[in-house]
Parts: sequence; structure tokens; C-alpha cells
Amino acid sequence: MIDTAKVPGRAELSAACSRVFETGGAKIRRLAGRWVPGSGAPVFTVAGTYTARGWTEWTQGFQFGAPLLVYEATKDPWFLEYGRTSTLSRMAVHLTHTGVHDHGFNNVSTYGTLLRLMHEGAIPDEAWERRYYVLALKASGAVQAARWTPLPAGLGFIHSFNGPHSLFADTMRSLRSLALAHRLGQVLMGEQDSRASLLGRLLSHAETSARYNVYFGQGRDRWDVPGRVAHESLFNTVNGSYRSPSSQQGYSPYTTWTRGLAWVMLGFAEELEFAAGLGDDEVAACALPYFPDAGAVRKRFSEVARATCDFYLASTPPDGVPYWDTGGPRLGQIPGAADHPADPCNPLEPVDSSAAAIAAQALLRLGAFLTAAGDPAGLRYTAAGRRTAATLMAGPYLSEDPDHEGLLLHAVYHYPNGWDRSADGSDVPHGESCMWGDYHLLELALWLDREARGQRPQRFFDIGPDPDGSLPDGSLPDGNHPDGSPA
Repeated sequence: MIDTAKVPGRAELSAACSRVFETGGAKIRRLAGRWVPGSGAPVFTVAGTYTARGWTEWTQGFQFGAPLLVYEATKDPWFLEYGRTSTLSRMAVHLTHTGVHDHGFNNVSTYGTLLRLMHEGAIPDEAWERRYYVLALKASGAVQAARWTPLPAGLGFIHSFNGPHSLFADTMRSLRSLALAHRLGQVLMGEQDSRASLLGRLLSHAETSARYNVYFGQGRDRWDVPGRVAHESLFNTVNGSYRSPSSQQGYSPYTTWTRGLAWVMLGFAEELEFAAGLGDDEVAACALPYFPDAGAVRKRFSEVARATCDFYLASTPPDGVPYWDTGGPRLGQIPGAADHPADPCNPLEPVDSSAAAIAAQALLRLGAFLTAAGDPAGLRYTAAGRRTAATLMAGPYLSEDPDHEGLLLHAVYHYPNGWDRSADGSDVPHGESCMWGDYHLLELALWLDREARGQRPQRFFDIGPDPDGSLPDGSLPDGNHPDGSPA
């Protein structure tokens, strides 16, 4: 269980955040100076050097989104120029990529961040540049929403790259692309000009994930522990029936791969923030029987976020860093695995610092949301998020070796497939970094840094209205959508 007895204060964490930005900035510059664009997106390090791994190019947005985060914190113009020009020159192919569920990772981390920076006044608000980012995000959200598997009873999901039968836990955070496109007034057009609401698909996917990827202690199977997450759910695409849990990167379908858990935690925490701004009419227009109004959405999203965060708190070592899977077969052989800080160099099971970086932000966001609503439970999540962040922003996790290209050490990508490496050649991987781990540590540091400065932490949907004059819900001041249809 995460120890929240000694939680660092804002000043201590602010100093740690400054180290993260300084160290991360130097590593971004080093990688940018030698990376050959045609070699694919960097994924993880081998002996401290970033390498590509062809599966899908889902990490490119982290490569070019990370410098934008460093710019936001440091105001060093080099990082803005590198992140912006790289986005414009390298990311367009990801906008219309119909084969992946990763639009929220690639495109919100780049185009979305640039639009947010523009809206917040952190970069000049150039009309045509703003229009370009808006169009990119509209296209991305619609393309992501088109990757759709319908299910009975108004359910459905954006299927993973494995095919229409596969619902990944990861996609909960990738729903940001639908949220932004909806906020900008976009819909998905289909055969005979049929219109699909992007908000409707976001809500359907979230509810389907909650029902099948998340457990609530209701006896679905022998391992139905509240808050536990299955990496993948499988469906019969002929009749839409649920078949079984599965896992691609975890130990088994009946244990919890901790990065999958973290994706669900952060996805629901962020979408809970987004849902706070939804209106009853906006939700009712989606005609989903399980979400009659915005209050029902917020209640459900809060329920899932709290259940998964509670599970993380209970199953993670005191320092906030989890082992790669809660059911790792040799976890029981690690002395004190449950009640001692995680040991990244142990010879039995790897830890996953990247899961911790994602989960820490989820804990902070949920904690802040509940605290603002007057719920005292929020303080517990905030304390756990701060405890985890403090662990990651110091040794042995923060990589301050200038010859190592990674920022966050002891991350794991795909342990079952044997893709991960160990810095010293041992059997259990450790000492290496991954692109999403580095990015999410910077995103975590930015959240804490903004809070310490008295600013509202960044939210992905703070992008302003569409530059054609429409409101955040896509309607024009006269009450109609841009195409003339009633709002």
C-alpha cells in the first residue's frame, strides 16, 4: 500500500520538477541531434540509447510533445521550435491513420498541446495556425471514432489495432481525441450522410470499458476484485456478445497489468474533468440509455476512477512504483514486495516506472477534482500522487547520466515478448527508459509545477472555441451548428 504518512510539500516538489525539466530538456536536445526521422519513432532505450520497435508508431507524439511541455515550463524557445516544426513536418500521417487506437497519444500530445498553449497565451495566437491545429484535431477525432465496434444496448468501443473484437484498456486515455473534436463541433459522417456523435462514441466506449475491462467485486469470475483491470476484453463481432478477458502485455487475463490499470485511472480521471463541463441536453442528445444526463456521466466516471485508484493504492508498494503485473509469478519470492519500496534491480520481477508516472497524474487529478467538490477523500489520492511523484523525480528513477538518453529509468514495455533490456545484462529488465514514460514524467512535473505557481494544472480540453466563431459545443451564437443544422 502506498505510504502517504510523509508527503513532500509544494516547495520540495517544485524543486524536483525543475530538475526534471532541466534533465529532460538536455536529453531531448541530445536525441534530436542524432535521431534520423526515417528510422521510425523512438520507443525504448537499449544500453541507454533510444531505439525503434516496429509494432505501431504510437510513440511519435510523445517524442515531439515532450519538448512542448519543456517549453511550457522553461520558456526556452528552442523546445517550442523543435516541437512545433516536428509536429508540422512529421505528424500529419498520424491524423488519418485508420489502423490504430492511438490518436489521443499521438495527436493530442502535439497538435492538442499547441492549441492549448495558444489558447492560454503561451504562444502567439496566429489565426491560420490555430485553424490548422483545429482542423487536425477534428480529423483525428473523427478518424479515431470511425474505428468502431457496435454492441447491443447502445454500447460499443473503439477497437484496438488487434481487430474489431479487441477492446484495450489503453484506449481510455486516447479518448481525448474524440473529446477535443466534439468540443470543436465535429461529427463523424457516414453512409448517406449519417451523423455519429463523437461525444456519444466517447461515452459508449467509456461505459463499455467500465463494464468489461474494470471489475467491481460483483462476482464476474473468481478474480473479481474491485478496481482490478483487464488489459483486453474480447467480443464476438457477429452478435456482440462478450467472450472473455485477455492480456497482451500482462501476465494473464486474471491478473492486472499495471500500466493498463494506470491508463484506465488517468483516462477516467481526465474524462471526469471533461464531463464536468457537459450539459444535460448535450448528453441527452446522444440517446444512451445508461447516461440520461450529465450527472449520470459524472457519477459513473467518478465511480470507475475511484475504484481503480483505490486498487492501485492497495496493491502498489509504499513508494508508489508498481511491479509490472500484480500477478507476476515470482512476486511472492521477493522479500517484502508488498510492504517495502519497490526494488527495480531485483532478480525476479521487473517494476514499471512508466505505469507509476501515468498513475501519479491520475491520483492528482482525481484528488484535486474531489477536493474541489468538497469530498475529503480527495486528500488521500492527492497525497498518494505526491508520494509517487517524489519517488520518480529522484534516484534511482530519475536518470541524470548525460550519456543515457532516457529520463525515467526502470520502465517496461512488453515483458512477455522479451522486448525489454537490462542495463547490466541481467534476466530481469531494469535501468532502461521508454518514450511514454519520459513524456508522462514531464506531464506529471508540469501538473505539479503549475499547481505550485498558483495556476490551474493543464487540462487537455482547454483549447478555446473553434476559430470560425463557434462555441465549445460546436454551435454558433445563433443556436445552429456551422452546417446550419440545429444545435
